[in-house]
Amino acid sequence: MRFYLIKTPRIIKKIFSRYTWCFSSNNPEVYLTFDDGPIPEVTEFVLEQLKKHNAKATFFCIGDNIQKHPSIFKEIIGNGHSIGNHTFNHLNGWKTTSKDYITNTLKTEELINKFHSKNTKLFRPPYGKIKHSQTSLLLKKGYKVIMWDVLSADFDARTTKEQCAQNVLKKTKNGSIIVFHDSIKAREKLYYALPIVLEKLSKKGYSFVAMQ
Repeated sequence: MRFYLIKTPRIIKKIFSRYTWCFSSNNPEVYLTFDDGPIPEVTEFVLEQLKKHNAKATFFCIGDNIQKHPSIFKEIIGNGHSIGNHTFNHLNGWKTTSKDYITNTLKTEELINKFHSKNTKLFRPPYGKIKHSQTSLLLKKGYKVIMWDVLSADFDARTTKEQCAQNVLKKTKNGSIIVFHDSIKAREKLYYALPIVLEKLSKKGYSFVAMQ
């Protein structure tokens, strides 16, 4: 049984209005996001595909992976993509004290700023699980908490690679925030779905924008 929705309902966006779920746009533009990197080969594959379509994206990076793979992180920045914070150890906010959660996030912020001249204030909670108190503290520190409009479900072993592509193609609208994962777990589905999504949305006239 699946415990998540591919398309975030409007009522959820309204109830949890402190989060950013999508952007209002009259133009055919979407916001591709990639969680959990940077990872050798997988993130590099993503960067290669984005470059083919002159597409920009936002990478929500795990601090520990930045520390392990700084050259790939620098490549993301060098290609003109935006960087977001995804905690240092991919923490589940529901299972973590607010103090530890914020400390872990700030540890990643410090590492990001070591390599990136632009102080990023985009944050996505791993698993989408974050407490009210944690959100409040992050907002006070100037962060935007970024959720999503469309899940590719590339993280789910029960999702086929074909379904992964169709999840995005069928549900994307102007201003959609779309979630992929540049991770080992998602690799097989990502390698199949991302080129198809980039090609088909490009043919429909969509541009791919990085968040600021």
